[in-house]
Amino acid sequence: MEEISYRELKEIELDEALFVKFNRYQDVKKCWRKENGEWLLKDIAFTEQWSLDEYRELTKYLQNTIKTGGTVFGAFNKDVLVGFASLENEFFGSNKEYLQLSSIHTSYEYRGCGIGKKLFSLICRQAKELGAQKLYISAHSAQETQEFYKAMGCTEAVEYNEKLVAAEPCDCQLEYVLA
Repeated sequence: MEEISYRELKEIELDEALFVKFNRYQDVKKCWRKENGEWLLKDIAFTEQWSLDEYRELTKYLQNTIKTGGTVFGAFNKDVLVGFASLENEFFGSNKEYLQLSSIHTSYEYRGCGIGKKLFSLICRQAKELGAQKLYISAHSAQETQEFYKAMGCTEAVEYNEKLVAAEPCDCQLEYVLA
C-alpha cells in the first residue's frame, strides 16, 4: 500500500470532487441496541452506501464545520481522499467539557490499515489544544463500528447530548477522555 499522508483540510477543498473515489460501503450484519438499560447485539442487517445526494450533504456539513471554527482532517493516498474526520467547535455538557467528533470514515478499500486510528489521534490532539476534556461521539451502532471505538478506548458517555440522541436515536453515545 502507498504511504498515507494526513493534513487539515481547508473549506475551499471540500467539494464533491474530493469524494469521487471515496467508498463508504459497509455491509452491516449486527447492531447494538439499548433495551431496558442493557446493551444487546441484535441481528440487524443492511448495506450502508452513500448516494450522490448524501455526498453533497456531507460536503456542505464539513464546509460548515470549518466555517464555525471546527476542524476537518483528511487522509490521502497520493491525491485521493481515503479517510476523513471532523471535530466541531461547540463545547457542551454540564461542565462544558465535551467537543464532538462529528465524523470519522475510512474508504472501504483502506479499512484495517490504521487510517482511522491516526485520524482519531489527530482529532484528540486538536480537541485537547482547544481545551476539551472529552470527545463526544454519536456513533453508528454497527458491531464493527463499535469495535473500532472500543479499540480506541471509548466508553458509553456519562452525559448524553439529547440533541444528538434525537437526531440519531439508534446511535451509541460514546465519549473518550482526553489524557
